[in-house]
Amino acid sequence: MEPVRIVVASSGFRSALDYFRTVLPDAGVEAEVEAVDPALLQQGNTRADIIIPAMARFDGALMDRIAGLRLIHQWGAGLEGVDIPAAKQRGIAVANVPTAGSGNAESVAEWCVMAAIAISRRLPVLQEGIREGSSWGGPSGHALMGKTAGFVGLGGIGQALAARLRPFGLRLMAVKRHPDVALADSQGLDWLGGLDELPSLLDKSDFLFLCLPLNDETHHLIDAEALARLPDGACVINAGRGGLLDHIALLAELDADRLRGAALDVFEQEPLPPDSPLLGRSDLIATPHVAGVTDISYEGISRNVAENIRRLLAGEALRNCVTQGG
Repeated sequence: MEPVRIVVASSGFRSALDYFRTVLPDAGVEAEVEAVDPALLQQGNTRADIIIPAMARFDGALMDRIAGLRLIHQWGAGLEGVDIPAAKQRGIAVANVPTAGSGNAESVAEWCVMAAIAISRRLPVLQEGIREGSSWGGPSGHALMGKTAGFVGLGGIGQALAARLRPFGLRLMAVKRHPDVALADSQGLDWLGGLDELPSLLDKSDFLFLCLPLNDETHHLIDAEALARLPDGACVINAGRGGLLDHIALLAELDADRLRGAALDVFEQEPLPPDSPLLGRSDLIATPHVAGVTDISYEGISRNVAENIRRLLAGEALRNCVTQGG
């Protein structure tokens, strides 16, 4: 029997392949794993049993160009780029790895804490100053203690973040699609509302964390009007999806010196162009979609994906499968 062929639709994230190739034999899967630039997949010369889409978009036309495709399995949770009805129509299974329990939510939450501290303590300015030999002892930073953290979304990442921010002495507030009192109590929140109560959250958030999926309802949820509601000196931290935040509106607020800063790990266009106005600013920290890229998360995600591939080959039900295909 030929080894199962797995194609990762990305020219980046090389370290993910290293982890993945290591755990596949542990799951009893003999496989060939190859990274292919998404543009090359459009040419229709690819055979793959399993596709890992990464950030590439997969519609029905692209699915039809890949011979032998049985499973589209995301490396992580986000499936907004996959046409799930088209996959279901073609009998192709689609599955993902939820953030909670894989190490991904925990890793993203750590990044958010790092980003909040770095931007509130003006780390880019401090680094530039010490390199230039400017005077020591300034500029002053802002502490987390006593401030209010607002979470837009309270799923796996939001809950992991709440657990890590509580010891800093912040007031924690959140909005989510279906709020409930028990969840607010278990997460130590001072307040939890529905998405329709977002304005109330914005009015009080010194640190705004975006922790929800991207869809038609949440695209540019944080726009110029939303940003204008934030208190003066607030910080915006986005490790969710780039499309949640209107970057043009964010730049306008930063240029007006009303917000203290922002930290972004995700963008509407990825990779981000080198000449992007989001880069090179002392009030903005940008990282290349690595909030969830750690040894712990890659190990956990690899094992989840490998187990589902084993199940596919054995004819067993897949975990976290969102279609009836396969």
